[in-house]
Amino acid sequence: MSRLPIRVRLTAAFAIAMMLMITVAAWFVWIRLRDDRNDAVDASLRARSEAALEAFAAGSPIENVALEDPEESFVQVLDDSGHPLNTAGQLRGPALTFDEAQAARNEPVTFERRYLGIDGASRVLARAAPESPVAIVAVGQSLNDRNDALTSVVTSFAIGGVIAVALASAIGYALATLAFRPIEAMTQRARHISLTEPEPSMPLSPARDEIRRLGETLNEMLERLQRSFERESRFVADASHELRTPIAVMRTELEGLLLSDKSEPVHDALTSAVRECERLAMLADDLLVLARTTEFGLPVRAEAVDAHDALGAVRERFADQAAEAGRYLALEVEEGLCIWADPERLRQVVTNLIDNALRHGSGDITLSAQTEQGSVRISVRDEGPGFPADLLARAFDPFSRAKNGRTGGSGLGLAIVATIARAHGGSATISTGDSPTVIVWLPQPGTP
Repeated sequence: MSRLPIRVRLTAAFAIAMMLMITVAAWFVWIRLRDDRNDAVDASLRARSEAALEAFAAGSPIENVALEDPEESFVQVLDDSGHPLNTAGQLRGPALTFDEAQAARNEPVTFERRYLGIDGASRVLARAAPESPVAIVAVGQSLNDRNDALTSVVTSFAIGGVIAVALASAIGYALATLAFRPIEAMTQRARHISLTEPEPSMPLSPARDEIRRLGETLNEMLERLQRSFERESRFVADASHELRTPIAVMRTELEGLLLSDKSEPVHDALTSAVRECERLAMLADDLLVLARTTEFGLPVRAEAVDAHDALGAVRERFADQAAEAGRYLALEVEEGLCIWADPERLRQVVTNLIDNALRHGSGDITLSAQTEQGSVRISVRDEGPGFPADLLARAFDPFSRAKNGRTGGSGLGLAIVATIARAHGGSATISTGDSPTVIVWLPQPGTP
């Protein structure tokens, strides 16, 4: 029941309440009608009993007492032992038992019973004749009419109740639907709302009710979230932008020192410092990409880029670093291959892939690009153990890191790769074959 929609649950509760009300009303009407019919039958029995007593006292035949229907009413005179003395109607046998006859000698007795010759159950009134010490007069009336009336009431309530509950349920469901229409409007709006909108807000109900207060509360929350989102976006964008200049200056100064000082200890320290500056620059670029990415993707300025030149430039940048680590960075590019991409973003993709392989992989690295299935397939493969199982499912999520294996770093590299690939209409995947391979799919020039 708890898994059903609220409007269905409300309708079901309304229907159950209606059924209980109709049942109670039917029971009340049935009791009142039964009592009223019993009172009417008792009045008729008393009148017939008086007429029978008068006829008995006058010595007139008991058959002269008027009966509504001989098959549904009777009059019988019995002695104090319950033996019939005279009978009017179709009754066969005594109307009273010995105990009932003795009780009727003291006071009038009323009861219900079935008799041979009389249709249905009968209501009987027995009383002693005042002029005779032994005579008892019993008058009876069939209860068929009363029972038919009670059955009709039950049937009417059963049929009418079902129809009433069905109509009430339909009306209740319609009312619940109307009541929840503002919530449905909020739900539809929430599916498409974005914090990047100028004024994200929920539609408000015109009525000053609980739903409107809910909408106002949600709008206040959205306003707070938007302010927080804007502050964080501005901070990340400003910080990453401002970091690029001092990092570039530091790198230039360090490279100048490298050229002027050839001593091995200083050279190694300066080389390490230059590498860290490069990583800081890459991190600043990655943060800037995150700051500029909206729910509609990252804005790119795509153009036809020569794959060999673009990938070769990045390969040259990392060749010395790979050689120092005793590893070889190979480049395999299909001849004449062009990529439809933003040159700066393409450089960032390849840079992140190679940096990831150098930092977390092992063995030689192969950077390749070729046409496959109408797209450009860019892959970076190394000879390391591959991605840990716990990282595969979330490798392209921001700030994702493995618990073991390929650890360290900011966890932004592959996330940025996937973001840029999607911005170009492509995708990024990881191959789990013999060698760990990250694959990026980008469009060719002229691809729709």
